[in-house]
Amino acid sequence: MLVKLKPGKEKNAVWKHPWIFSGAILKAPDGFCPEVRIESAKGDFLGMGYYNPKSQIALRILSFQDQKLDRDFFYGALSRSFSRRQHILTPTNTACRLVASEADELPGLIIDQYGSVIVLQFLTAGIEYYRNIIVDLVVEMLKPETVWDRSDEAVREKEGLKQTSGLLFGKNLTSETLIVENGYKLLVNIPSGHKTGFYLDQRQSRAEIMRLAKGKRVLNCFSYTGGYSVAALLGGALEVVSVEVSSQALEVLEKNLEANQITQGNLSMKLDVFEYLRKAKEDGQKFDLIILDPPKFVSSKSDLDRAARGYKDINRLAFHLLNPEGILATFSCSGHMDDLLFQKIIFSAALEAGCNGQIVGKFLQAEDHPILLTFPESSYLKGLQVRKI
Repeated sequence: MLVKLKPGKEKNAVWKHPWIFSGAILKAPDGFCPEVRIESAKGDFLGMGYYNPKSQIALRILSFQDQKLDRDFFYGALSRSFSRRQHILTPTNTACRLVASEADELPGLIIDQYGSVIVLQFLTAGIEYYRNIIVDLVVEMLKPETVWDRSDEAVREKEGLKQTSGLLFGKNLTSETLIVENGYKLLVNIPSGHKTGFYLDQRQSRAEIMRLAKGKRVLNCFSYTGGYSVAALLGGALEVVSVEVSSQALEVLEKNLEANQITQGNLSMKLDVFEYLRKAKEDGQKFDLIILDPPKFVSSKSDLDRAARGYKDINRLAFHLLNPEGILATFSCSGHMDDLLFQKIIFSAALEAGCNGQIVGKFLQAEDHPILLTFPESSYLKGLQVRKI
């Protein structure tokens, strides 16, 4: 099937950006098509992809070569992506993102490895069409004990798809899955945990927190299952206060402490983080290292102003709780929040808290979550290491 673009609308494809919006299309099939040839208005070949008129991003390009989108294509694409991560998967790191959607030139597909368990997310109608081929190839190439579906993201509804989750191959999951990260152990709830079970994109950030934590009193906000808490305590923190609103996440946090033979030093608080920060300020609590890694505040550009206020509020309160020379490790995981705006928000928060700060380091998403040069949207996670002065 053929899709033609309007005159002058081929720039994205020429620049190897994988998205083409519906407004750029001149001629297309009547309905969904899993394999289309994309041409400019003049008839120049631009790429091969899939077409979904139900989505605002009507075209997603899988290949800029003139080739069939068949089993051989997916075998080659998966092989390249898997091979890029071979050096990451070691006895001291047994979890990794194997395919990062557009960043690995496979729009709509996420593949994560947690030890012997592979987790798949099919996020678009086009990649959903190739589900069986992809599952078969994952089983053939990786030989996992379990393949699990976590295609339960709301974004599927924009594609005209229902959310799905459950066993695709192998052994059922009846308990948390044990992984090793940076040499320590973590339990992951794959069926119902956040994202595909855990925040793999913060692996390198947690290693940096381990380095920073020695001899410090640490506050871990939005602690989830305690990845940062475990890292800080193993790094020599004097005490960690872990604040999380989810009872289920805190139960796994306790299991993670036990798995690493940590018997003291952590205080878990089941509270809303905003509530805790305000109460801690009233009580005169002080910390040497504060970690603010909130969930995504920005889902769309229309949320940006509201999210900016939320980021400023929690960072302002955190600056009040920091000792002089203390370190604030603060993050945003939204692609709609650019680096400069985030830095301005942290500047404003410090100003309102009556202090100043020095940026002494920056955090990025881990290397298995690469940033594709031709797809700047793949840069979403940003973090600042700010010293209070």
